[in-house]
Amino acid sequence: MNGNLQQWTAVLKRYWGYNSFRGIQQQIIESISQGHDTLGLMPTGGGKSVTFQVPTLCMEGMCLVVTPLIALMKDQVQNLKARGIRAAAIYSGQSRTEVALHLDNAVFGAYKFLYVSPERLATPLFLNKVQRMKVCLITVDEAHCISQWGYDFRPHYLRIADVRRILPQVPVLALTATAPPRVVDDIQQRLQFRPDSQVFKMSFERKNLHYIVRHVEDKEAQLIHILTHVEGSAIVYTRSRKGTRIVAEMLNAHNILSLYYHAGLSTLDKDTRQAAWQADDVRVMVATNAFGMGIDKPDVRLVVHMDVPDSIEAYFQEAGRGGRDGEVAYAVLLYDNNDARRLRSRVPQTFPDKEYIRKVYTDLASFYQIAEGEADGRTFDFNINRFCHVFKHHPVMLVSALNLLTRAGYIYFSLEDQNSSRMMFLVRRDELYHIDYLDASEERILNALMRKNGGFFTDYISIDEDEIAADCSLTREVVYDKLCNMTRLRIINYVPHKNLPQVTYTQRRIDTQYVELRPEVYEQRMQLYKERIEAMVGYFTETSECRSRYLLHYFDDDAPDCGYCDVCIAKEMDAAVGNGLSENDLQTAITHIMQVLSDDEPHDISTLKTSDMKSAIFDMALQQLMADEKINYVGTKIKRTV
Repeated sequence: MNGNLQQWTAVLKRYWGYNSFRGIQQQIIESISQGHDTLGLMPTGGGKSVTFQVPTLCMEGMCLVVTPLIALMKDQVQNLKARGIRAAAIYSGQSRTEVALHLDNAVFGAYKFLYVSPERLATPLFLNKVQRMKVCLITVDEAHCISQWGYDFRPHYLRIADVRRILPQVPVLALTATAPPRVVDDIQQRLQFRPDSQVFKMSFERKNLHYIVRHVEDKEAQLIHILTHVEGSAIVYTRSRKGTRIVAEMLNAHNILSLYYHAGLSTLDKDTRQAAWQADDVRVMVATNAFGMGIDKPDVRLVVHMDVPDSIEAYFQEAGRGGRDGEVAYAVLLYDNNDARRLRSRVPQTFPDKEYIRKVYTDLASFYQIAEGEADGRTFDFNINRFCHVFKHHPVMLVSALNLLTRAGYIYFSLEDQNSSRMMFLVRRDELYHIDYLDASEERILNALMRKNGGFFTDYISIDEDEIAADCSLTREVVYDKLCNMTRLRIINYVPHKNLPQVTYTQRRIDTQYVELRPEVYEQRMQLYKERIEAMVGYFTETSECRSRYLLHYFDDDAPDCGYCDVCIAKEMDAAVGNGLSENDLQTAITHIMQVLSDDEPHDISTLKTSDMKSAIFDMALQQLMADEKINYVGTKIKRTV
């Protein structure tokens, strides 16, 4: 073992408790340690964070991590701090004071990791400060977002190239879980990878994840049937916020303990529900795609999609949250006769007519009373409901138009509402004890805050007004008023959470007739979106190709037929009949297996087969029982479900 590897392994063991690296982690670490620009393609749950966190702890300086996922950013910073590693995050929604504090601390070497959202990365303040930071590595997470051809393109990601010019000697590590070949090439070009760059790709095959597609008339009835027959923790994905509540209520009515989760919930509600699910206090989380980023629950046995996602990339990521412990898990997609039509109808909704997009640009200027040549760099709270009411817009079409104007570079529209309220003391701890002009409620609030976290004196810390109110026997409204008053008194700086989306003008407002939607923003992206839709339709309508291989082919990967998806099981059944295997022998094997399992205890597979039973018959019997949901894996063993 060379010296570097010894050091990396020691860090891995000390902070994460693992004795060795897995997959391509070590190769990536070796590459960036040698100064190479590196691209790592790792599936969900592949351990991406280790590839930059471990080497950074072994190097002088700080790692700059660029990521668009605020929830994940906060989660990683919290986890690093819990391990005694200095880290901070800068993202949209923070005050200028907060941002300046973090940047100054980074300049003085206070952090080993500084997480930055792409919007903050692009500001003159950041670009000025980063020149004085000792940066040893730039990590670009969710790197597909930098590609014009990625399914989640973020225009501000393009500004990473500006940082590269400021820090030309610093290697770049780009990480993504979902990137077809076209996107892989584009990532390297956009990040200006040097000629000696290296690309490492982990196989996307998940042998323990069994993909099932079912055509059903009644999705809710089928969901209950599946959850009744498959044990363990589950995630159920729906497309709408309303859908999460309806499905969760339906499951609870059938004694299947469930909660729902979407981006519109309060921070306290999100945290409470996630914690309950993580602790197995509830079995099922019914959620939109807002649930999953930063979620690390290894023992999810079942992921069910009630609605079809609009891309293979999105489906692969969400389905991949099952079975991260390596044990058998199921990814089930339910579809009906209308799903293909519904999916294709998203094309005109996502890419409305160009004239409509220009009208939205005009209406924005009217809404905010912005004259031509004004508003460059200004940010406005955006009340979608009021805007739709005043100008007669449909919310879905409106959001699509705003996203396209964002991609075209005229505005930046953000729907993110994950910024919790934050607070920091403006006085020293010793000064606090000499303040005698606060009322009893304010005293209780301060005492409650100090009991929870002592970091308020050095940094902005997230707070939850509902939690404080409960601790102090006050209403949320009173807590809010008292925090605002103490801000006016310059005792604290309180930054309340904002629920409203925001619109930022990224350039001066121009005459609408000059608003241009270039082919790479509109026509080419629409064509690519159509192709993604058709690939997704193909996944659930194709009945001749193994489901796992279909997904892998999309990512230019390959593997043998999985043998466990609905297509493979049907093929093996047909082959068995064609080879003259007796239906009677199959039924005899099924009866024997069910008899052994009648004690309702888990059994090793070897104990279910008699010495005279043909292996082909035995395998067929297991697959038939699995398909009929009469048996289920419990770890590596099998148990009866009925």
